[in-house]
Amino acid sequence: MSEKMKSIIAEQLNIDASEITLESNFKDDLNADSLDLFEMVMALEDNYGVEIPSEDLEKLLTVGDVVNYLKSKGVDNL
Repeated sequence: MSEKMKSIIAEQLNIDASEITLESNFKDDLNADSLDLFEMVMALEDNYGVEIPSEDLEKLLTVGDVVNYLKSKGVDNL
């Protein structure tokens, strides 16, 4: 995972980037609520040029899930 992606997640969730791993669960480990996740997804969409529909968002529970999702949509600079 790139420093850019860690930076985006850390900024949106107001946490230290060193807390973020691929295994980090957004709700359990990073204490993100639904508004935090919505804002983070908007930032990721803007930065990577990918739309993440809300039905897909429900399946993205960890940072690794998001990385794999973005890779499946053709984003390779993660």
